[in-house]
Amino acid sequence: MTDLCDLTIVIPAYNERDRIGPTLAAVDAFLAAAGQRYEIVVVDDGSTDGTAEFVRRIARARPAIRCIATRPNRGKGSAVRVGMLAARGAVRVLYDADGSIPATELPKVVNPVALGDADIAIGSRYVAGAAVDRPQPRYRVAWSRLANAVTRLVLVPGIRDTQCGCKALSAEAARDVFRRTRIDGWSFDLEVLAIARDLGYSVREVGVTWSDDPRSRIHPVRDAVRGVRELLAIRRNRARGLYRRPALPADRDVAAPAAGPRPTVRELAAAR
Repeated sequence: MTDLCDLTIVIPAYNERDRIGPTLAAVDAFLAAAGQRYEIVVVDDGSTDGTAEFVRRIARARPAIRCIATRPNRGKGSAVRVGMLAARGAVRVLYDADGSIPATELPKVVNPVALGDADIAIGSRYVAGAAVDRPQPRYRVAWSRLANAVTRLVLVPGIRDTQCGCKALSAEAARDVFRRTRIDGWSFDLEVLAIARDLGYSVREVGVTWSDDPRSRIHPVRDAVRGVRELLAIRRNRARGLYRRPALPADRDVAAPAAGPRPTVRELAAAR
């Protein structure tokens, strides 16, 4: 199916059967009420708990949802890349399966891109307008702030929160950036932002409401080690000029959406 739409929500999933149902219901209901032409693409990254089958059962009653199952498990970065390049939306949003950012916050990241004010808009917990409904444990807050400080210094100066799980990209930026990405793991966000900066795309950080999921799988020590390794890989790839050329051919995604103004979630919601 190649019909184009206004908005694609890309949800990477690995063993998310127990969490993804309410997230899909909330996003689908919100966008349907807003009047968007939209799709929700779940990319199952080699789950072993029946996530893909569960999502496909939901999709039978919610036609805007589709599932892409990949094997074997390669990592969140790989799943997001697959989803972004398979997307049909003029605006393409990375959205985490745990629903830590309410669907009602989507206009904050979608609108700057849909209106042409930014090529990429990223949700942030650390800028004006942000709110935390349920905070992380203190050790995870400290780890998150330290990680963001290091990445600001090394890769993406000026960006306060690189890891928040809600990012919107124009179709052009999504295709151009994700065809160049090489990191399959958790640090793919850093790579995406670094490549976007190198290519001259504008990035806007917007405050969102966020709530910690106590079932988070982040392990501070293990993921810190992995993050440092991937950070060094990104710097090395940059130094070698690997991001100057796409790693994937142009035919890995659908045709570009037609030019012209696009409605935003906020405008459509207000018109109802």
